[in-house]
Amino acid sequence: MDFAKGHGTQNDFIVLPDPDAAVELTRSAVAALCDRRQGIGADGILRVARAGVLRDAGVLDRIPSGVEPEDWFMDYRNGDGTIAEMCGNGVLVFAHYLRVHDLEHRDQFVVGSRAGARPVTVHSFDETDADVTVAMGDVTLMGSSSATFAGGSYDGIGIDVGNPHLACVDGALTRAALGALDFSAPPTLDADFFPHGANVEILTRLDDGGVEMRVFERGVGETRSCGTGTVAAAAAALSYEGLETGEVSVGVLGGRVPVAIDHVGPPCVGRRFCSPAARSTTGGSRPSPDARTPSRFARTETRVHTLGFSWIMGNV
Repeated sequence: MDFAKGHGTQNDFIVLPDPDAAVELTRSAVAALCDRRQGIGADGILRVARAGVLRDAGVLDRIPSGVEPEDWFMDYRNGDGTIAEMCGNGVLVFAHYLRVHDLEHRDQFVVGSRAGARPVTVHSFDETDADVTVAMGDVTLMGSSSATFAGGSYDGIGIDVGNPHLACVDGALTRAALGALDFSAPPTLDADFFPHGANVEILTRLDDGGVEMRVFERGVGETRSCGTGTVAAAAAALSYEGLETGEVSVGVLGGRVPVAIDHVGPPCVGRRFCSPAARSTTGGSRPSPDARTPSRFARTETRVHTLGFSWIMGNV
């Protein structure tokens, strides 16, 4: 089984080319591959196959809206083997992989995901660098919720970025205190609000207007970055300030991600998320919106400068 390994701001993935969808990705197999001591080690797996092939093989019950059978589909699995709808950093690594390995020859194409089509534009790329824009889709503010987590109780905003998030802004939390929080145990969430669980971000504001964030991803644990999580954090930070638009520099353990949210219509739509560092080495459902009226951030474009991107190919 050939594989590659890549990361975006240290959110790392095993990339598994499987054009015939012949590999049986059981939960136990995925967990074993992602194990950092006994396996290859990663936050998750990105299977590379076309949407129609995955449907015909029974991996997909149906092809999601906006995705065509011939589109490349990012079959994403969390590190524990569970299936996730969307992964922002994963799309970036996936798109660069397709171009580097000559699986896709166009600069503009669609990457399919369980959250729907994600149009990408590869502005430039080589073996070690790429400039990629990803239309991330709608972002929906779902309303208030809370989590018991990291030794405390945190109020936050439920946010759908193709996958569910609870972004908790703690204005009194210092950067040092954020770094000292214990993220070893999973959060306890409102099961009615998040019937399928959620990624949880805790963030604190900085004097320069930016934020620092840590994230616990469902099915993985704490990760050093989360593409959709940085978008959720930016939306929550602006909402905390009573704003619908603005630019937010989001710090994660793996680097910094600038996010710009542009108001183009009521109540608030349009966001562009820019990630400065998606690196790759190779080796070897969204929550139901109950009675709340969601606010919507419409199309998101994600520009990623992939610095030091190299592939180490492997076989297991």
